[in-house]
Amino acid sequence: AAMKQTKGLEGDKMSIIKFEFNPKVGIDNPALTLTEDTDGEGVGEPRFYLLSKESTETFGFCLHEELGCQGHVIRQIELGGVAQRRGLQDGDRLLQVNGHFVDHMDHLRVVQKIKASGNQVLLAVLDGDSYEAAKSLGRDLSQMLPDDIRPRLCHVTRDKSGFGFSVSCPEGTKGTFQLSVLQDGPADRAGVPPGSWLLELNGDSVKSYSHTQLTRKLKQSGNKVTLLVASSAVEEFYRLRGLRVTAALADTSRLPFKVRELHLVKGPAGYGFLLKEDDCSSGGVGQFLWDVDVGLPAEQAGMKEGDRVLAVNGESIEGLDHEQTVRRIRAREDQVTLLVIDPAGDEFYHSVGFGSVLLL
Repeated sequence: AAMKQTKGLEGDKMSIIKFEFNPKVGIDNPALTLTEDTDGEGVGEPRFYLLSKESTETFGFCLHEELGCQGHVIRQIELGGVAQRRGLQDGDRLLQVNGHFVDHMDHLRVVQKIKASGNQVLLAVLDGDSYEAAKSLGRDLSQMLPDDIRPRLCHVTRDKSGFGFSVSCPEGTKGTFQLSVLQDGPADRAGVPPGSWLLELNGDSVKSYSHTQLTRKLKQSGNKVTLLVASSAVEEFYRLRGLRVTAALADTSRLPFKVRELHLVKGPAGYGFLLKEDDCSSGGVGQFLWDVDVGLPAEQAGMKEGDRVLAVNGESIEGLDHEQTVRRIRAREDQVTLLVIDPAGDEFYHSVGFGSVLLL
């Protein structure tokens, strides 16, 4: 049986039908305990866990792929670890990672998605008996999950009319801001849903802001502003489960900054680029592409000098040094696939607290 170890979490049990508050977990992140409901066929409801850890911790469980056992199986839950404290159970099947349905995906790719989440990940799981029952009944497991549970990161550029949204806030309150969006205005074009709730402004939580403070922050933003927003349905999903929405869980598809996948096939003169280790905008160390030769495979694939490498052949290089990364690139004799991001995108994601590793 193949086995991969992930890292640790901070999350909550829930049931769409019935909730029971668990005071032991604390006020900031209450736990909601699942009361198993069935549809008469032995199939319970998925449970959601938002797991957070320190950089020196693990998530405290292993993800297995087992012979004679369908799905991605939760095993070896560490006693006293984050997963165990939050209620993840041995034999649970993993259905979703950060809002992405993964039951149909290759096991190693699922492990990579969890690792790429950094210190926080949102998991949806189904208990083993319910999973087997649903499979035997031919049920579509993806239909058991909400359509979209991710907030959005939106980058809005001001035009002559402004940012194209206005903010309302209940009188005498802080941190509760709803957005009215001008149709076809800058915010609308950037993907801000009408009536959505503002959670972060330029990477900072607005939880403690008054309306006056928020207005001042918007004016200080100049011509561009980055918003973390959630529709009413998404905000309710997290609120009912006592989960905190963060940029790490966000849908980034509407942002102007994209990672790029480069597939290179080695030519007679090689790939045509150099790799160097240098400081990142985040303050860490990264591996950067340099000296891209005109007309050779690297340039033909779209490589640009200064691009930072995020992954090699589908696997993150987070934590690898220069020599380890070079070995990854040379692992396949005549071809390699690189996931890269340009300097502007790298700096942007760092500025809003969204590590580029989460884009894998």
